[in-house]
Amino acid sequence: MQTPTPLRALHCAALMTGLPLLAALCGPAQAQAWPDKAITIVVPTAAGGANDAMARILGQGLSTRLGKPVIVENKAGANGAIASEYVAHATPDGYTIMFGYIATHGINPALQKLRYDPVTDFEPIGMVAASPTVLVASNAVPAKTAKELVQLIKAKPGTFSYASAGNGTAPHIAGELFKLSAGLDVVSVPYKGSAPAVVDTIAGITQFMFPSLFTAYPQIKGGRLQALGIAGDRRSSVLPDVPTLAEQGIANVSMSQWYALFAPAKTPRAVIERLNRELKSVLADKGAQKKIEAQGAEVETSTPEQLKTLVQKEVVRWKGVVAAAKIKVE
Repeated sequence: MQTPTPLRALHCAALMTGLPLLAALCGPAQAQAWPDKAITIVVPTAAGGANDAMARILGQGLSTRLGKPVIVENKAGANGAIASEYVAHATPDGYTIMFGYIATHGINPALQKLRYDPVTDFEPIGMVAASPTVLVASNAVPAKTAKELVQLIKAKPGTFSYASAGNGTAPHIAGELFKLSAGLDVVSVPYKGSAPAVVDTIAGITQFMFPSLFTAYPQIKGGRLQALGIAGDRRSSVLPDVPTLAEQGIANVSMSQWYALFAPAKTPRAVIERLNRELKSVLADKGAQKKIEAQGAEVETSTPEQLKTLVQKEVVRWKGVVAAAKIKVE
């Protein structure tokens, strides 16, 4: 026998007549119904990188709390612009969300003509974590500090190369700022994602790079890469003995990579609030915290409003940095 239509649903149907009082009743009903199917987290980078790993930690935790499968889908390319555009134009029902980060919602507007707006085309859900950028080098490079690396490069200009996760990515911009600040003649080698860039730096095919500490820490801990300096305002609690670049006389190379969840614009507010609550619950879990922090990232939470403010500030900041440093993506 078919279940009778609930009274509240009938009230919602009556919205076609334009009754504002009944409209207020629909939000709670929709919130109670969501989610009733699988949710997809779109990751704008290739599988195997830091973003992918963190998204899968979140996916597992959210699935447990929401009672529905959470699928991680990788849509790499164009420094995250492909995934961003896809999510920006997805149905705003809470079933397609995005694992955004500093490139997709901060740096890209300074470097690309985008078919999405990081501020107006998304509903911020909440912060996930932040990780300082770290200068790492192949063990084949006879340098133990950033200062020593600068001396080696200046002794043999044009013979050193640095890897990045792709043109316009945070590691690329950090590398260019390092090059400009120290007055170096080095070659930029862009890869399709952080994972292959790290592999070739370990192998010595490229000599150094600027990944997030979240990406690099397992390799540093395992002795496969050496950490020469932190590209941040302060030392990392994970690597307390590694000085910042500023401490070594290399100024203006400061970049913290942050990670957050976003939904398409016009996603119901009740859904955003539910996702924010469950995200904070996942990040409060000691097991999830250890998985994230053991990799070199620090868990950070926020309200949707705080995340929106961050994005607005980052877009302005990186437009200024890219213009001042004359960084271009070919």
